[in-house]
Formats: sequence, structure tokens, C-alpha cells
Amino acid sequence: MANQSYVKEFILIGFPGLEEKFFTVVSLTIFFVYNVSVCANVTVLVLIVLRAHLHQPMYVIIANLAFADLLFDTITLPKIIARYWFRDGSIPYNLCFFQMFFVHHLSPLDSFIILLMAVDRYVAICNPLRYHNIISNKIIVILCSLCWLTAAIISLSVTSFGVQLPYCGPNMVKNFYCAVTPVGVLSCADSLWARKSSYYIGIVAHMGSLSFIIFSYVIIIVKVYSTACNENWQKALYTCVTHWFVIVIYFVPRLVVYTYDQAQLIPNADINVLLICLYTYVPHFSSPIIFCLRTEEIKKTLTKILKRRTITL
Repeated sequence: MANQSYVKEFILIGFPGLEEKFFTVVSLTIFFVYNVSVCANVTVLVLIVLRAHLHQPMYVIIANLAFADLLFDTITLPKIIARYWFRDGSIPYNLCFFQMFFVHHLSPLDSFIILLMAVDRYVAICNPLRYHNIISNKIIVILCSLCWLTAAIISLSVTSFGVQLPYCGPNMVKNFYCAVTPVGVLSCADSLWARKSSYYIGIVAHMGSLSFIIFSYVIIIVKVYSTACNENWQKALYTCVTHWFVIVIYFVPRLVVYTYDQAQLIPNADINVLLICLYTYVPHFSSPIIFCLRTEEIKKTLTKILKRRTITL
């Protein structure tokens, strides 16, 4: 399809039905979420990079997740904050698709990294004696690199669907960022094929990862239950609970949006945007906090640093 686009820029409008009197509240909330996300993810990254005893497979995975979430929020949130603060939601045509690439790159990447977490926990709990033979920093670095590469290939495919469409008139994007579905519906050609294709690719990437995650944790639960009398296994189960929370807040709202979007059961665009924000941004600022508060080694390291800082002051 020849791309005969006349649109030079798109306008990100966030919540399309939001009254102007609520702009300040919403923008402050977004600004708060962004700052918490940046502080939490940067803290996790710095701790893992600078502390040698945290150079372990599980923390390498956590560092990749923190970096991906930090990158996603930095690419998307400042522009929507500017939209509510300065009434400037415009984003140039090329920059919109640049943003779209990273959105569709980092979203499946999170799924793949969470899957790696599940695999790591599966080996640690079900094959603890062979853990260091199976899982090593080198193996994890290779697997994380493959996750980044695979997600980039997926994103190139999905973004190409949006780029091929012509845009002639409407340019108001009902979302916090540029993605194939909210941008594709603005095309002056039939965009159903593009939106359907991106939907199926998303289903395979996210639900495929979720299936393997559920399978691995079912085996973990069975293993833990069969050895419930052992305190080490109880500690392992406690560690997995943190992962389950991240999985739930990341996948459940996404499933709801995917289902409603295909069945067209959400008449209110604001609800749709709210659900998208729920599965996109809540995990980004909550997961590093959870890892800091519920992962003993990170918590102890952070506590020592804060104590030293207090004594120095």
C-alpha cells in the first residue's frame, strides 16, 4: 500500500473524555508515578551494577526488567505530562512511529523477562543442586540478549503495519502514547488488517509467555507443597510470591483489554485508556519496589547503604 500521508504530526490526548478542571490532578498523578518509577528502577539498577555480590543470574534478570521499564516510561510519560501541563500533546509524525517501535519492543520484552524469572525460580526450586550448572551469569546474559533481539524483531513487524497506512486527516490519538491500534484507527484506509495482525502477534508473545510462566509455577507449587515441612522450601515459596504479584498486575489487565478490544465491549474510551495505564505503568513502579522490599539481599544492601549515609551525615 502506498503511504500517501498528509498528517505531519499526531496529538496525544490521553483520556479523551477528561474535563479540563481535572488536568492538574491527572498530570500530578502521572508526574508522581513517573518520578517513583525513575527513582525505584534507577536504585535497583545502581545497586545491582555496583554491588559485586548482586552479580547473580536472578539480579541480572531484574536489572534488565528495571532498565526496560525505565526506558519505556522515559519515552512515553514526559510527552503526556506536557500535554496536561502545557496543553502540548503534539508529536511529529516520524517521532510517533519511533515511539511506537519502542512501545511494541519493550512491552513483549517485559513478558519475556518475566518468563526468564519463572525459569530461574523453577530451576532454583526444582533442581537446586544443579542450579549453578544450569543457570549462570553467562547463560542469563545470552538469554536476555535474545529477549531484546526477539522483541525488537516483533516490534519492527508491528510498527511496519502502522507505517504502511496512509494518514490524511484525523490525528487525535486516544492514548498516552503512539501504538498501532490507536494510531491505526486514524488511517484513511482500512486498518483492520494492521490492528488484527498486531493483536495476534501480541497474543502469541504475551500469552505464550504467560502459558509457560503458569506451567512452571504450577510445577513449583507442587514441588513446594510436597516438601512443605522444609523451611527452605517455605522460604522459596515466599520468594515466588513477589513474582506472582508482578505477573498478576502485568498480565490480568492486559488480558481484559485484549478481550474487550476484540469483542468491542468497552464503549468508553477513557476506561480503555485507564486499563492500558494499569497494566503498563503500575508494574513499572511497583515491581522494583517489591523487589527491594521483598528480596532479602537487595533489602540488606540498600539498608547498609542508607545506614552508612546516615552516619556520614
